[in-house]
Amino acid sequence: MTIDTLRSIGQRLLKEISPGNRFSKTAIGTGASGDKTYPVDKAAEDIILSGLEESGEALTIISEETGIVDINGGGRKILVDPVDGSRNAVSGIPFYCTSMAVVNGNSVGDIELSYVLNLINGDEFCAEKGSGAFLNGEKIMTQKDDEFYLVAYEAQSPQKDVPAIMPLLSKSRKTRCLGSTALDLAYLSNGAISLFVCPSPSRSFDFAGGWLLVKEAGGIFTDMKGDTIETVEVSLRKSEPLLVSGNKAIHEKALRLLSKY
Repeated sequence: MTIDTLRSIGQRLLKEISPGNRFSKTAIGTGASGDKTYPVDKAAEDIILSGLEESGEALTIISEETGIVDINGGGRKILVDPVDGSRNAVSGIPFYCTSMAVVNGNSVGDIELSYVLNLINGDEFCAEKGSGAFLNGEKIMTQKDDEFYLVAYEAQSPQKDVPAIMPLLSKSRKTRCLGSTALDLAYLSNGAISLFVCPSPSRSFDFAGGWLLVKEAGGIFTDMKGDTIETVEVSLRKSEPLLVSGNKAIHEKALRLLSKY
């Protein structure tokens, strides 16, 4: 599996999942993750599965919608979120993406290739273990100083989640809840976001593509206690809350703030 294969699938997605479309707000079922499946999710997943089948490789796909699917007998795992931010897509909010991550093993630390595609403007984020992270072919790096310029967060249960992360939000110059974890992490890897936090457990396909981008760009990626998530199993189950920073200084600052509450 190569970045070029993932990019070719991405180009087809951009042609067929047009941001000018009005996507139906009516769910057509429930995906393997337990979330609602919308027509845009199914259309994107069909394109991705078709492209992976055409690659001829033996793969095991773990997708938010279909679940676990073996292609050509099964092999290396690919974590797929066909439309991360599908609620944004069906609501007409232009912030959603496709995320794919290739895993040569069973845990997050075994991710070796990632691809996140902004389905609105075509921004392509790619990373290969040991080779750096890239945006549209240009190498990218995370933020270098320790200021909280912009803290992004995901609040699956706002009543519980927002109070838990208020120490971070209150110290930030700006905050955003954008609704697409993979895209949040992609832009953090480019230095646009200082810190991302998700206090509720996340599924591995939600953050897999972003994990390698952040690591290769120089960022820090742990759970909310500061412990590594590299041993977390890649699966459909919810796993860990996330704390992701542009660098070690930001991360330590965030952990100190959280420890006071």
